[in-house]
Amino acid sequence: MEGLKIVHLNTYDGNGGAGRACLRLNSALNNLSVTGQPAAAGIESKVLAYFKFGHDEQIGTFTPTIMSRGRAAAQILAERYCSKYLTRSVKTPFSLQWFGQDVTSHPDVRSADIIHLHWINHGFLTPRFIAALAKLEKPVVWTFHDSNAFTGGCHVRYDCEHYHRSCGDCPLLKFSGKNDQSHQNWVRKQKAYSRLDFEIIAPSRWMQESVRFSSLLGARNTRVIPNTIETAVFKPYVQQEAKSILNIAPEKFVLMSGFMPSKNDKHKGTPYLVDALHQLAARPGIDPENFELIIFGNKENTDLPEFPFHTTFLGTVNNDAHLAKCYSAADAFISPSLEDNLPNTVMESLSCGTPVVAFTTGGIPDMVTHGENGFLAPYCSAAGLADGLEWLYLHPDRDLIRKEARRSVINRFSESIIAARHLELYESLVNLRQR
Repeated sequence: MEGLKIVHLNTYDGNGGAGRACLRLNSALNNLSVTGQPAAAGIESKVLAYFKFGHDEQIGTFTPTIMSRGRAAAQILAERYCSKYLTRSVKTPFSLQWFGQDVTSHPDVRSADIIHLHWINHGFLTPRFIAALAKLEKPVVWTFHDSNAFTGGCHVRYDCEHYHRSCGDCPLLKFSGKNDQSHQNWVRKQKAYSRLDFEIIAPSRWMQESVRFSSLLGARNTRVIPNTIETAVFKPYVQQEAKSILNIAPEKFVLMSGFMPSKNDKHKGTPYLVDALHQLAARPGIDPENFELIIFGNKENTDLPEFPFHTTFLGTVNNDAHLAKCYSAADAFISPSLEDNLPNTVMESLSCGTPVVAFTTGGIPDMVTHGENGFLAPYCSAAGLADGLEWLYLHPDRDLIRKEARRSVINRFSESIIAARHLELYESLVNLRQR
């Protein structure tokens, strides 16, 4: 299809997992080739961010002026502080979606053939402004990077099933009841969704199943299309050279994890990581001196856990090429997340040829095949994580697992494959509208 224009809407320009996934898809679509020819017949894909942190001129924004940025910043802060005031002291993200902006007059939105929504919280699109997209009479696609679109406010559900009904009696709210804020949010979303027809993309089978159980969107068509990754950037490097860059002795068995304890998101599972490492260090045949732990991402300056292995904190790594070398230096990447859709860190690690040890939860089993490119531990079992690390440490052919890790990403998540699947969906929706 010639001249197909896609506009992607996301609150931020690359911040967070959803933002990264959005930018990666946009790049993959613009680079898409068909049988070796230039990009598929003039496909034009663009990202519009509500609040733009970076300076990439290819990324547009709804807040280009100082005044509009100030207003957006105020709405983002108001949304976050109001949510914090109304919720209990729990570490689960919750959005009220009280503040937002109409995007229907933006020229890139009006000229697009496809409007693709991604993560639209933090003062960007309220249910009312989502519904307003209907007046443009364009196909709308929405990728669910977390659960908020079909709940009364929470982004992470754990074992709560209130979204099966109409929310209410929310365990996260200070003032909980049948008609509490979660139920009111649910009602607002129900009214908005009844006015707008949109196609749902679930990046994982777990997310697809979650949507099917929801009272808001369970009857809607939902298809699974994973996120993609820059396989030419996140690629394997010679492991000994990568270790040398990080000043790690070549004989060390290197463990890696992609975050440090978060006071905001308990679903990251940090206590299980710490417990698993202590269990591993205490096992027969395990000499802690043979191990090195490296951790990237923000870290708290206080209340750091005591790890049983020598630990290197890399801090925030903003250079993807250097991050790929960090992954390549590791023998195992540990993801103790308790609930995650399709975490970028797992895909990045596998793409660099580093096996992953993780819980069997969320969309992780879509990426990690137990015993082939990593190890899937029973949910919330620190001992299970320790089992996976020990299995990999004692494995007679780690190189085979590393090769399978890379191959699994190339065959299932590479840019051309995922972009083509999105393009097929876009074209089908445009053709349907034109009939």
